[in-house]
Amino acid sequence: MRELVRNIRWIEKSMDFESLEKHSDSLDVTPLESGLEAEVIKICTPESGFVLKIWNRHSKPEVGIQYKLLDVLYRQGKAVSKPIGWGVDESDNPVLLTSFDGLPVNRVDQSKLTQLAKVLLDIHKVPLESLGDFKLPQHEFVRYFYPGIHDHPDIENLLVQLVERAKIKQDSIIHGDYNLGNILEKDGNYTVIDWTNGQPGDPRFDMAWSNVLIRIYVSEKYYSVYRSAFLSETNYTDEELLLFEAIACLRWILLNRIAVLPKRKNTISRVKTLLLSNPYLHAKLL
Repeated sequence: MRELVRNIRWIEKSMDFESLEKHSDSLDVTPLESGLEAEVIKICTPESGFVLKIWNRHSKPEVGIQYKLLDVLYRQGKAVSKPIGWGVDESDNPVLLTSFDGLPVNRVDQSKLTQLAKVLLDIHKVPLESLGDFKLPQHEFVRYFYPGIHDHPDIENLLVQLVERAKIKQDSIIHGDYNLGNILEKDGNYTVIDWTNGQPGDPRFDMAWSNVLIRIYVSEKYYSVYRSAFLSETNYTDEELLLFEAIACLRWILLNRIAVLPKRKNTISRVKTLLLSNPYLHAKLL
């Protein structure tokens, strides 16, 4: 495992990388829980903790873009990991090295959810112009977030109508997958990780996708708390958020058809409740 770190060809690295190089013969390396796309490793020196993410599976994102985006957000004091370096390993898999900022949030309460809503909204306040010469790639909304949708006309037909009605914008930096698994907690501080989907987008979709996941995987009660926090901190209306939650829910329905999404014994019943309670949706979608 230590050889793996040594054999990475680093394309960019910050001054903090010196701590890793100085202790290259005495690194404490620990595998962390990994997702479907990448292997995640914690690396500790006597001075610092780091996280190395290696996309050694199907996904090969443009890690250099993530590195630059993190650098901009971190310098502006936003709740993101400090980027340390990026490059490729011996198999040409992209790798990203960041600071270690704790473990994913696994318990929530009203106060914590309110704070997590504010963390996301604070990121949305960063103007695209602040990126300077670095231009964050812009994607066509439906094509990016709804892969293979042409094979599911029932979802596509409804989605097209809702997207047209929503008048989706791309004037803010969005995370694209803000959920508890992508928020780290350490000493009362929160850090947003996994910026694979970071792009210019509509904050309402970012909020709605996060709302839908809280409703499906946490509880109806905490969904209400979380949703209220977004509404109280913005000028968006309840109707706007309801429309975008319908759009976000259609994404979950699509992904559930084409991939293996995490499910508990009550997951499907919660999705059905969501479909029945949203006037833009219907239960036949599930």
